[in-house]
Order: sequence, then C-alpha cells, then structure tokens
Amino acid sequence: MTFRPLLDRVVIRRAEGNTQSKGGIIIPDTAKEKPQEGEVIAVGPGSRDESGKLIPLDVKIGDTILFGKWSGTEVKIDGEDLLIMKESDIMGIVANTVPTAANAA
Repeated sequence: MTFRPLLDRVVIRRAEGNTQSKGGIIIPDTAKEKPQEGEVIAVGPGSRDESGKLIPLDVKIGDTILFGKWSGTEVKIDGEDLLIMKESDIMGIVANTVPTAANAA
C-alpha cells in the first residue's frame, strides 16, 4: 500500500531503542522507553497560508528527526509500526556531520 500524508503531516519510522543498559542488563520490551528519534519516510505537500499559497515543509524524506515523547499518532501500515505527526510536533533535524581535517585543527 502506498500512503501519502496530507498537508503538513509527516510519516516517521521510529529508531530502534537500546536493548541493553550501560551496565549490561538486558531490558525487556515491556520496560523499554520508546525512542524520540526517527527517520522521515513520507511528507505531505505542506500547509497553506491565509491567501492559499503553499508553504513547503522544512523536513524531507530521509531526515533523522527528534520529536516529543507523546507526539504523533501510532499507525500500522503494511505490518510496520509508524508515526504520523504534524511538522510542528518535530523539535529538530539531527545533522549527521562528519568532522573534516579543517574542523579538527
């Protein structure tokens, strides 16, 4: 099934949580906290302003984002657990920068 979100909604695949604590204790699924990080897998076209002009979204497919603990609606699409939320529920985009020789000096 193909799913296309409407307006300023975004579909997110939640990142996998840690299965082991820092001390080496294995955490069961029932006790794990859900991560607040995920990957954007689909975006809507954007919202419209008062004059009807389309305002595009800042996030794009493939971005890694941070969101609030209770943000979004959990859905199951093609057997996969996903989140659908408005762009305003997203706190920020995680930049995956690799240090270069110029930055290290």
